[in-house]
Amino acid sequence: MMADLKTAGLESHMQGVNVKSEIGNLKKVILHRPGDELLNLTPNTLEELLFDDIPFLPVAQEEHDAFANILRGEGVEVVYLEDLMAEVLDAKPELRQQFLDQWIYEAGIRTDMYHDIITDYINSNYAGTKDMVMKTMAGINLQELPQKDTHLLVDMVSDRCKLVCAPMPNLYFTRDPFAMIGNGVSINRMYSQTRNRETIYGDYIFKYHPDFAGTPTYYDRNDTFHIEGGDILNINEHVLAIGISQRTEPDAIDQLAHNVFSDETSTIDTILAFNIPVSRAFMHLDTVFTQIDYDKFTIHPGIMGPLTVFEITPEGEGIKVKESPEIVPYRDAFRALNINPNKFMCSIEALLTRIAKGKGFPEISPVVDFGNAVSLKYRLPIGAHDMGTVSRALEVRHAQPGDSFVPFGGGQAETAEPFCL
Repeated sequence: MMADLKTAGLESHMQGVNVKSEIGNLKKVILHRPGDELLNLTPNTLEELLFDDIPFLPVAQEEHDAFANILRGEGVEVVYLEDLMAEVLDAKPELRQQFLDQWIYEAGIRTDMYHDIITDYINSNYAGTKDMVMKTMAGINLQELPQKDTHLLVDMVSDRCKLVCAPMPNLYFTRDPFAMIGNGVSINRMYSQTRNRETIYGDYIFKYHPDFAGTPTYYDRNDTFHIEGGDILNINEHVLAIGISQRTEPDAIDQLAHNVFSDETSTIDTILAFNIPVSRAFMHLDTVFTQIDYDKFTIHPGIMGPLTVFEITPEGEGIKVKESPEIVPYRDAFRALNINPNKFMCSIEALLTRIAKGKGFPEISPVVDFGNAVSLKYRLPIGAHDMGTVSRALEVRHAQPGDSFVPFGGGQAETAEPFCL
């Protein structure tokens, strides 16, 4: 997984961002070469750092170098995350201490004493800018720091191999922390705190690096909701696909969509939100859905049954979940009856809209829940009732004056509108 910056058929200059395809010829890419962060993985920290095993660094680097050379052989310009970050700090030396303070704080250091110990240690041992950047990626364990009699209980009982600042071993998945969207970028708020620290580099690069400063930012690492780059796919210059997944929340998609549609330079006019199962096996859309040609995709069969896709398009200053072809006939029928379909949705549209907004599947009763599940699968309004509880004859007709009903979740009867069935 890598952060791609350019695709073929677009302007030839190599500054800025221009990604409008998953399948076009790659022009430029950001990689991270596996480094000492892998050496700070231990059996006790694997789960926390989201690894199942400890990669062997020499082999990881050898395989990475072979991969990078294949890209270069195809004419791709390969740039490295660590180099871009070092170039930012070399060009703007006043940012070095700001970055270091921010990195130390996000590593969980809250005491002035340890902030100063770590700052002195890095400035004394990693004076070179790139060396310092690489060390922030690799992490620091307690035995590296000068032994001082702090008189702190935590230091007296801590193992000297304890991690003080955790490494970032997932950095070579460069697409996740920041993702290119057309001519802009999403600096993501990651699902896990462990990985959220990775986005600090993209934040500085897209704010201050001369090749990327001024790039429209469609999402910020300090925004509230989680979103990750593995869920963001550029289908073409007009269509963006985003997964609603274990790692990406629908609220984040709403916010990103608003920002994309509000950008006058963006050519994207449709966002497809794929509601895939919440599972580590399907953690990102790109693990189950891959574009291989302009009109061809591979798809994991495990998402086929429950898959729902929502189409988001601009509307004025806001966005809406556009009616799918299955819903349009119901809305047309409502209009023909002089019923406003925006005020009174058919049941399946209301159900789909509820789920699109992240409110979850409504749980009412086993029979009704089953009916709603079938309704979602086939996008049909379906009502299910326990006939054993019905004591009177059933009629299908328009409501008459005086008819009333008890709504779901309500304890008091309401008067039915004349057009209700």
